[in-house]
Amino acid sequence: MSWKVDVDGDTCIGSGMCAALKPEVFALDGATATLVTGEVEPDETVLDAADSCPAMAIEVTEKGEVIGPRP
Repeated sequence: MSWKVDVDGDTCIGSGMCAALKPEVFALDGATATLVTGEVEPDETVLDAADSCPAMAIEVTEKGEVIGPRP
């Protein structure tokens, strides 16, 4: 089982919180975050990154269901 991670480049403000939390998944490319990989093994830190994004630009899905950011 793996999770799919997406970053909305139009929404991202480049705060870098995601890259600081999980550099194996997120990287800063200029003023926006990009993905190092779009598929990850389940990892609470990936959800933490989605939760902490001030622009809510990160979405994590499992089998098509959105699991992050958490409410």
